[in-house]
Amino acid sequence: MSVVGVDFGTLNTVIAVARNRGVDVIVNEVSNRATPSLVGFGPKSRYLGEPAKTQEISNLKNTVGSLKRLAGRALNDPDVQIEQDFVSAPLVDINGQVGAEVTYMGKKERYTATQLVSMFLSKIKQTASAELKLPVSDLVMSVPAWFTDAQRRALMDAAEISGLKLLRLMNDTTAAALGYGITKTDLPTAEEKPRRVAFIDIGHSNYTCSIVEFRKGELTVKSTAYDRHFGGRDFDKALVDHFAAEFKEKYKLDIKSNPKALVRVHAGAEKLKKILSANQQAPLNIESLMNDVDVATMMTREGLEELVEPLLKRAHIPLEQALLEAKLKVEDIDIIELVGGCTRVPALKDRIQKFFGKTLSFTLNQDEAIARGCAFSCAILSPVFRVRDFAIHDIVNYPIEFTWEKSPDIPDEDTSLTVFNKGNVMPSTKILTFYRKEPFNLEAKYAKPEMLPGKTNAWIGRFAVKNVKADSSNDFMICKLKARLNLHGILNVEQGYYVEDMEVEEPIPEEKKEDGEKKDADVSFEPPDPLHVHASCEDERAVKRPRLGQQSLTPPKAMDTDEKPKTRKVKKQVRKGDLPIVSGTSSLEEATKASAAEQEASMIMEDKLVADTEEKKNELETYIYEMRNKIDDQYSDFASEDEKTKLKAKLEASEEWLYDEGEDATKAVYIAKMDEIRAVAGPIVQRYFDKVEAERAAAQAEAEAEAAKKAEMAKAAREAALAQEATQSKDEEMTDAEGTKPDEVEEAK
Repeated sequence: MSVVGVDFGTLNTVIAVARNRGVDVIVNEVSNRATPSLVGFGPKSRYLGEPAKTQEISNLKNTVGSLKRLAGRALNDPDVQIEQDFVSAPLVDINGQVGAEVTYMGKKERYTATQLVSMFLSKIKQTASAELKLPVSDLVMSVPAWFTDAQRRALMDAAEISGLKLLRLMNDTTAAALGYGITKTDLPTAEEKPRRVAFIDIGHSNYTCSIVEFRKGELTVKSTAYDRHFGGRDFDKALVDHFAAEFKEKYKLDIKSNPKALVRVHAGAEKLKKILSANQQAPLNIESLMNDVDVATMMTREGLEELVEPLLKRAHIPLEQALLEAKLKVEDIDIIELVGGCTRVPALKDRIQKFFGKTLSFTLNQDEAIARGCAFSCAILSPVFRVRDFAIHDIVNYPIEFTWEKSPDIPDEDTSLTVFNKGNVMPSTKILTFYRKEPFNLEAKYAKPEMLPGKTNAWIGRFAVKNVKADSSNDFMICKLKARLNLHGILNVEQGYYVEDMEVEEPIPEEKKEDGEKKDADVSFEPPDPLHVHASCEDERAVKRPRLGQQSLTPPKAMDTDEKPKTRKVKKQVRKGDLPIVSGTSSLEEATKASAAEQEASMIMEDKLVADTEEKKNELETYIYEMRNKIDDQYSDFASEDEKTKLKAKLEASEEWLYDEGEDATKAVYIAKMDEIRAVAGPIVQRYFDKVEAERAAAQAEAEAEAAKKAEMAKAAREAALAQEATQSKDEEMTDAEGTKPDEVEEAK
């Protein structure tokens, strides 16, 4: 089982994998550690990742970027209109979703943002599989903390279409915090003061600050604040606007009227910004920008800072908001950890450092920290790896409320309740209790639409509860619904069931449970009126709302005696059966996903066929040049003049065909052309290899004979040595026998 973490960025995507020795960031087909988040369309195939970036300028209208920021959005959303400034392909409305209109294989096609994301994820899957040499199915992917339910569902659908299973959608800064904390061995214990770290992530398009508390084995997100339109691309845009005005005045060129020129200036501005992060000044030179005019200019760091001053003035806002929501002061923060490529801008670092009044920390890899954190999360969720236990307590960023239909039997009924408040722990589960005599519907929506990005629809989902009916005495059915905000940040009503009140006897407990003990409990009431709605959470006990005439279920505390434990009669709710729930959310229907997955699989096969065809074409071209060089050199002595003439003519004809009619042939035709040349060259090549083989066999036989001769000589030498040793031993014995005298023997004694 593969363990993969993906930092899905607006500009680039980073893939990390967990291995036995830790987490590694893997490289793509051109050995880059980050893959451009682009999808392009051509006359024969798609271009995904690096190939899309390579042909972006020549194929602007058919190349789509900002994939992450388009998913789950509508075309009329003001945020999407901003994205059109950064996406060269035209954006269109497709059944309420934003999509792109492109020319693919000679036809106008329209693809939703969800489909475009699934195409890119197919590329990520392929890249990871090629590196791991294993099939990839499970992964954890990062998303901005401000993503809504609809945006998260769109990414889940896209992953499913591409054949991937998302184990978790993880907020960017939470992933960075996990990567930071899981490797630390010096975190404070539960009794000690927690370590508070501010994680500041400024990437290509957005700026996020999270305040996180660390204790041994766990992290708790206290607050998250963000600026959705603050990032590297906004710095680039400030430069591009400046250069557009300069070139218009200096060279009489209006680059904004020429999309290709504009993209080239954007690329130049991005490089210039990076150079100015380490240098005081840098040049910008672009050859033949427009109308065969070369442009050249110079920019200083001070000049750049002046251009982006409006942005820099906003740098403190997310920091102040994060501290306010966490109810902390600047001096309460122990460490300020920066991640994201834009945090390399010196002016931005200065503003952040002045705000906190502390030295900034850069212990994490700014470009790869989030992907590594995702890989750690995937390893924790995977049964394959044994990872140090590390609990992650993230928070709800938007309050969620439920509304329902008013029952005709309850005229004064409340019809809404905020179930998940901003700052609640996520994931969490709450139980909603309804008293009903007939089936009913309820809707989930964001309680404060003004907090949502752009003009996002506040609606989350509609849930119809079936099989509800009055009991035998025409009394209300007690319906319980399990609402869960899962670890992806997605809301579902997962389960419905009904219960009955039963009176039972139980001993009065002598001791209370320890304070702070967590219990997933449902607080039950005996209401005088027919309806009471309440919610309880895994991490929070529901608050009882007193009602007129309500009796306490807890009797007075029993006195300590030697008698048998006293009991009390209590009403308990016993589960009697399930209630089917029909859900309607922004997720794609199963049939739609199946159709999109089938279309994606077909496109993958088309891409593979085109790639294989191109490979065979290159093989043919290489073989033609190789044979042309070898026929007068390596194979010269093995071919007659007639054979040489015939082969050269064949090569020349094949080359002419290749650059004329064969420019756009099929894979089978290229293979057939290769076979035709081999049929002519085969006898010549065979003679050459026969001679090579004969020479090799002769050399081997000679080597074997030489080895045998050496072995024979060695054997003879050993035998001679043994014979000499035997003769010498015999001579010594004879000398001893003849030369010993009686008096010498006596002396020896």
